[in-house]
Amino acid sequence: MTPPTALVTGASRGLGAALAEALDRRGWRLVVDGRDPDRLAAAVAALPRPDLVTAVPGDVADPAHRAALAAAVGDRLDLLVNNASELGPTPLPRLADLAPAALERVLAVNTVAPLALVQAVLPALERAGGVVLDVSSDAAVEAYQGWGGYGASKAALDRLTAVLAVEHPALRLYAVDPGDMATDMHRAADPEATGLPEPAAVVPALLRLVDSDLPSGRYRAADLTAEAVR
Repeated sequence: MTPPTALVTGASRGLGAALAEALDRRGWRLVVDGRDPDRLAAAVAALPRPDLVTAVPGDVADPAHRAALAAAVGDRLDLLVNNASELGPTPLPRLADLAPAALERVLAVNTVAPLALVQAVLPALERAGGVVLDVSSDAAVEAYQGWGGYGASKAALDRLTAVLAVEHPALRLYAVDPGDMATDMHRAADPEATGLPEPAAVVPALLRLVDSDLPSGRYRAADLTAEAVR
C-alpha cells in the first residue's frame, strides 16, 4: 500500500520539525525543506524513518526551489504544510521604522510563497483530495506593537486560505494559529519570554485537522486541543 505524502516547509526546526517527526512515525512519505542544508540534513537523520524522507534545502521565496519541491512531491500530495516563516528584522521595529525591503521579504516568504506552492502542487492535491495547513499567528488578528509586518503577512495568508477554500471545495484548507511556542523565532522576537510550550505540544492539534473532516477555515490550536479532551 502506498503511504500518504506530505510536503512540510520549514522542517529543520521548531513546529515543522515536530510535525515532520509525527508524520514520519506514522509512516508517511515526506518532502521537507529548510534554508540551512546542514541543519535540514541533521533533522532528517534524527527521524525514525529517514528513508521515507526527501530533503530539498532552499528558500521558499525562490521560484526554482518551489519547482524542485513540486517535482519531488510527484503526482499525488495528501498534505501541504506551509510552515516556513520570516519574522523580519529584530528587535521588532514599529511599522513607521520598518524598511519596505524588509516588509517585501516577509511578505515573499509568509504570503506569496504559500500561495505559489499551492499553485505548484494543486493537481497533486486535487488527485488526493488533500489538505493544506497554512501556519498563521495570533498577530494576524491582534494588533501587537512591533509585529505589524509579520502580522500583516499572516493576515493576508489567512485571507488567501479562505478564498482558496471557497474556490476549491474538494480540498480542506486550514489557517491554523499554533499559539506561542518555544521556538527560535519567538526567542528572536522576545528573548525574555519563558515557560512557553514546546512545538511538539501543538502537533496533536495539527494532526486533528489532518485526520478529521472539519470544514475549511481558521482554527486555533488551543481550541482544537481543548475540544479533543472534552
